Amino acid sequence: MTGEAASFGRSARNGTELAVKEWNARGGVLGKPITLVFADDQGDPAAGAEAYARLINRDRVSAVVGTIMSKVSVAGAPICQAAHVPMISPTSTNPKVTRVGDYIFRACFIDPFQGLLGARLAIGALKSRNAACLFDEGNDYTRGLSQFFQTQYTAMGGRITGFESHATGTTDFRAQLTRLLAGGPDLLYISDYYNDTAVIVRQARDLGFMGPIVGGDGWDSPKYAEVGGDATENTYFTNHFALDDPDPAARAFVRRYRAQFGGAGPDALAVLAYDSANLMLDAVRRAGRDDGPAIRDALRATDAATVCGRVRFDEERNPVKSGVILRLVNGRQVFFTRVGP
Repeated sequence: MTGEAASFGRSARNGTELAVKEWNARGGVLGKPITLVFADDQGDPAAGAEAYARLINRDRVSAVVGTIMSKVSVAGAPICQAAHVPMISPTSTNPKVTRVGDYIFRACFIDPFQGLLGARLAIGALKSRNAACLFDEGNDYTRGLSQFFQTQYTAMGGRITGFESHATGTTDFRAQLTRLLAGGPDLLYISDYYNDTAVIVRQARDLGFMGPIVGGDGWDSPKYAEVGGDATENTYFTNHFALDDPDPAARAFVRRYRAQFGGAGPDALAVLAYDSANLMLDAVRRAGRDDGPAIRDALRATDAATVCGRVRFDEERNPVKSGVILRLVNGRQVFFTRVGP
């Protein structure tokens, strides 16, 4: 709820609250109302670990829906695993998260798949053959996503002309961008979160790069276009949900979300949190009791329709599902295409 990706936390809270409200309106689960207990991990692994321990040891939660950032989930997942408390992260895409153990699940697709989608977009629709990457060295998500893009892009015949990192907290990226642009890329792949990416695209445009810029789901915030301004034109990112997706289930969810919270509607973070809460509560319902092993086993057997499409889990408790690509047009996120698993 605070820290470098606070808007993600606010969106996820909305999605979780809506799911629980709908379940409670139908009588709750196992004949009981559902109580939500929130904790702020501050986007920090140490604070997140303390929050996980507090939820489990003091609040005695039956399950955890969270958290948002991969680096925090990597810190909190071992605590859930040791306590046999099932956890489902809405949005932590780093592969290391679910490898912690058999009680750890996620609702989002993982970074290797997201890197594949980005490479397909770059090579296919954007006709790129020479790409350069920039990422936050101190963040598991950003570093890993750029590495996965690099692997897939080169496997498809593209050439990586530069692969640069920056320190966490950097605000002037022009030195890295100058080195990258010297290699002559026709596309930039920026895997940072929205706050850094907005600054990077502005500085890249100021340095004369007008080609396409591609990134991942960490861009999904209105702050990206607000801060990036005109520089966000001709930029694309892979994501889990698009507000203007024509799918009937997605459109119905958008109507319910707007009725509850108003505003422009949900982002992918809200949708994934809504899906996560529904998947967890449905697993409790199917388990017939709220103890950890029973919920874990029910989650593993999931084959359910969600707002983001039909979901089942693979052997590492990652969802098998589709993804979408969005384009920024006049400061708005616009549905570009859907890509199957």
